[in-house]
Amino acid sequence: MCLHQPEEAMKKICRWGLQYVLTVCLIFSLVACGAPTPPISLAPGGEIIQKAIALSLEQSQQQLSERLQASNPGLKITRVNVEQIEPMYIGKLAAYHFMGTYNLKVAVGDREVTQKDNDFNIYIQRQKEGKTWRWLKQVASDSETAIQWLSYLIR
Repeated sequence: MCLHQPEEAMKKICRWGLQYVLTVCLIFSLVACGAPTPPISLAPGGEIIQKAIALSLEQSQQQLSERLQASNPGLKITRVNVEQIEPMYIGKLAAYHFMGTYNLKVAVGDREVTQKDNDFNIYIQRQKEGKTWRWLKQVASDSETAIQWLSYLIR
């Protein structure tokens, strides 16, 4: 009988060791999955998203008009369709990454052209006081690890 006790003790130790390893793995996986993100319920509404898209278009259109020495056409955004929202923190402030489509009416002189289902991919951030939103534009960085952002007030 004494010969079997060391085997049983070894089995208990192995079982305890396996339970310990599994518990540690479970804790690490729960901590990794539970990274805090801002609530979707605090994401900006359609009007703010539409204004952010307009701001991004106006900025790129202004740069193009300056290069071509032409006047800015009138832009009107309609039918914004958000297909994906990703909440995150950027610089310790709540931000939301939106992707989807929109329709665009471009007025040049007396002509108006409509473009349908244009893709958008924008980042919008709530400011610290919670009263205003900013459109964030990713800029090229010398460092591969650090992402740099330009921030523009959405009016």
